Amino acid sequence: MKALTILLQAQGDGGLGMILMLVAMFAIMYFFMIRPQQKKQKEIQKFRNSIERGQEVITAGGIYGVVRDIDEVKNVLIVEVASGVRIRVDRNSVFASAENTGNYAK
Repeated sequence: MKALTILLQAQGDGGLGMILMLVAMFAIMYFFMIRPQQKKQKEIQKFRNSIERGQEVITAGGIYGVVRDIDEVKNVLIVEVASGVRIRVDRNSVFASAENTGNYAK
């Protein structure tokens, strides 16, 4: 980054150098911030679409439970958090599989 700044300052043309600097900064931001976040969002969406009955999940609020029913029309999951205790959760509020964490106690 310093080499690019020095090169642009040595060039002498402030207008073209400034445009090149802005393009370089945007490219750096895209590859280090925007692109990885888009990949992560795609992975989360893929996981949400693959949720099945009997799968252990963690909600956005940190609630661990087992998916007992799925309403595809309303995009709602029925999650059993304790024996006989079931809650309705929006599918978009489920972020992870509890099976991967090893913290879920059956």
